[in-house]
Amino acid sequence: MRSETAGTVLRGRRRETDALDELLREVRAGHSRVLVLRGEAGIGKTALLDHLSAGAGTARVVRVVGVEPESEIAYSALQQLCAPLLGHLDGLPAPQRDTLATAFGLGSGEPPEALLVGLAVLGLFAEAAAERPLVCLVDDLQWVDRMSEVILTFVARRLQAESVALVLALRSPGDERFLPGLPELRVDGLPAADAGDLLDTVLPGPVDAHVRERILAETRGNPLALRELPRGLTPAELSFGFGAPAAAPVADRVEDGFRRRLAALPADTRTLLLAAAVEPVGDVPLLWRALDRLGVGPDAAAAAEAAGLLRIGTRVRFQHPLVRSACWRSASPDELRAVHRALAKVNDPGQDPDRHAWHRAHATPGPDDDVAGELERTAGRALARGGRSAAASFLERAAELTQDPKLRAARVLAAARARFASGAPEAVPALLSAAELGPLDPLQRAGVERLRAQAAFALDRGRGAVAPLLEAARRLDGLDPAAARETYLWALGAAMHAGRLGDDDLHRAADAARHAVPAHHAEPAQDAVGLFLTGLTVRATAGYGPAVPHLRRALAALTDDDAPLLWLSAPVAHELWDDAAWHRLTERALASARLAGARSQLPTALTFRAGALVAEARFAEAGDLLREAEAFAQPLHPSAALTLAAHRGVEEHAARLVEATVREAEARGEGRWLGLAGYAEAVLHNGLGRYPAALEAARRAAAYDDLALTGWTLGELVEAAARCGDAAAAGEARERLAERTAAAGTSWALGTQALADALAGPAAAAEDRYREAVELLGGTRLVLQTARARLLYGEWLRRENRRGAARDHLRAAHEVFAAAGAEGFAGRAGRELAATGETVRRRTAGAADTLTAQEAQIARLAVAGRTNPEIGAELFLSPRTVEWHLRKVFGKLGIASRRELAGALRER
Repeated sequence: MRSETAGTVLRGRRRETDALDELLREVRAGHSRVLVLRGEAGIGKTALLDHLSAGAGTARVVRVVGVEPESEIAYSALQQLCAPLLGHLDGLPAPQRDTLATAFGLGSGEPPEALLVGLAVLGLFAEAAAERPLVCLVDDLQWVDRMSEVILTFVARRLQAESVALVLALRSPGDERFLPGLPELRVDGLPAADAGDLLDTVLPGPVDAHVRERILAETRGNPLALRELPRGLTPAELSFGFGAPAAAPVADRVEDGFRRRLAALPADTRTLLLAAAVEPVGDVPLLWRALDRLGVGPDAAAAAEAAGLLRIGTRVRFQHPLVRSACWRSASPDELRAVHRALAKVNDPGQDPDRHAWHRAHATPGPDDDVAGELERTAGRALARGGRSAAASFLERAAELTQDPKLRAARVLAAARARFASGAPEAVPALLSAAELGPLDPLQRAGVERLRAQAAFALDRGRGAVAPLLEAARRLDGLDPAAARETYLWALGAAMHAGRLGDDDLHRAADAARHAVPAHHAEPAQDAVGLFLTGLTVRATAGYGPAVPHLRRALAALTDDDAPLLWLSAPVAHELWDDAAWHRLTERALASARLAGARSQLPTALTFRAGALVAEARFAEAGDLLREAEAFAQPLHPSAALTLAAHRGVEEHAARLVEATVREAEARGEGRWLGLAGYAEAVLHNGLGRYPAALEAARRAAAYDDLALTGWTLGELVEAAARCGDAAAAGEARERLAERTAAAGTSWALGTQALADALAGPAAAAEDRYREAVELLGGTRLVLQTARARLLYGEWLRRENRRGAARDHLRAAHEVFAAAGAEGFAGRAGRELAATGETVRRRTAGAADTLTAQEAQIARLAVAGRTNPEIGAELFLSPRTVEWHLRKVFGKLGIASRRELAGALRER
């Protein structure tokens, strides 16, 4: 079977080429499409990208190939991909234009926020595609530098209607966490018949049938292996089957075959190939200048091209990435250093200082303070562009080349900080141990202890992290007040995570912080860290009410630089019953975590955002985020998964999650999750109408005052106790809840209190309080809690024998629960509806109900008067995508302009 487009012929790839051809048709029609090609080395991913490029027609094609040696230079691949499009920079808003110039080293400025870099690239693609469709191809993504990868992933998740194709190819098996959740096309081996036909075209002569079958079996349809492996077999082996079966992976055997072919080439040709492999951009004039320094002339290229290993045109291109890898890995250290030395000489440090420093570093065999200093300056430039991981690599190499022990220790410590900031806490302990080998001053030693404790807390937030964090904070007292405050905050956070399993950790941490902070500041701190520290210290020592003003000011003081505080800021938003802040923080933190390349932070951001979506009754979206988080090989924050399972009401699944959470919490010393497990059990059983079980679980959870959990749990406790007829327990929980809700004063808090008063307060005021609860909660984003209030009100009305009024509320609640997938609560509402005499029917959607969550969000912002660019900036979409969504909204609602939107949405 053959597939043909634009003159290309790919044997046995009809399924794959049909998919790519369809992708091109969609892009030409004005849509954007993203596709991830996964497959082993040599399977044909590059050939499929060639097919896509050849069939692009009038579309503009930009392409980049990830190169393993280049993976240390931040934004390297992205800059190469965007270089042909930079003529469209002027079409971007000034902040995005300046951000992209800084990231690519084309201008100077403040370190660019990764979020702005992603928006700028999205805008650049959209601007270019407005002229003609754009096809962006990225090969060997696994070797692309980290910052380029995360920006491309960000863009891939937001392309919708710009006439842009983004196709990313990467090798598997490998890191399956690359690009989770994006559309994929897995590229497998050729069908048996096509594999046999291909093999027959490359065999040099008669072949023993058993040998042929063995080759086919070992290559498993891999086209490159089918072409290359027979080259390594002697005529005797081909004719008579001599030789043992190979156990090595196909890619390794193919690369070994390339190495043998390299060994047979003239020395000058091998040098040319090595220089081309090490020079990542494929710059032909630069390559020839370097080869001239190595004494290699143009004639050396003939043998390489004749062997089919590379082509030299306007760019240098290898037959396959494994050829590059074979060149690089088969060279001796002296050969590699000589090539790097020549490339460093011909790279202008004024034009490309980072690549010049990178080549010098790899050309240096031993300590060299001059090169180490240049690498340190390169690390500074990488940090200025937002490339923390790249900066860490440069600093580690600088430390290796540094002779002075004190300076070497300082550079290793700086590398450890950069690794931690990049979201790689697991790499920190080894670097800190290396830093301690050198002389450190008291401030540096305190910094080592602080960073070690922070890394431990990032990896394991149990009770064991509190003492080291407090010790590090005490060491920093008087040396670095700002760092001391931050470290005390981490210690308080660790103590709160330890919760009921932390003995007296919380009071020890709060007491230490309370006594230490005033010594540093005559005036209270105004930054987020200082305000959070004050607020949490007050909460631990004086209670909820006095802490509220401090915590509210802390949330207001958060900036984009405070994204690492998500683990604290999102729970504080819960604690303050501030649904708007909860939504804003989790949405922005998720976007920032994706772009920061912080793989240790992204699962937390995903789960926190999922939790907010559960409260908005957006269960399907929450589930998508949780599945994405599960792709990361690290313990997950259990809050969203438990809350989602409890509200879905699937008892067996929820019970397994609760049991696992309790088991892991006890093992890790994370008492906070015991409170969470109890809360989730209470929600589950209240939804199923099993009130005694809900009461027991809520009592257990509310026995300890957990940050951001106790308020919610008290609401469940009031409901369960009231339904069980335990007036004393309901009244006590109601009073505890009132202390919090009065101090918080938000619609969420006051609505929750009104509901508790209706359930457990004076009977004469019940109806007024139910109405108040429905009205207050209806003004928040908390769709699920509003539906629960209507369910409780409807139940009360039915018991008052007011069936008609009850039906209205029960029906509205049932529709929300059924649409979201809250089976337990939907069943409870359905039973109550049936008791009023109404037959529960399947929910039918009106026109406005057909809007997706994103369409509804865009419509609301448009009603609020936002322009398309303003909506795009807030939701991290291109203006063209916003326009496309609005056209779909208009079509679904049967309207023709923004002026009609508000009325159409009110009918939802």
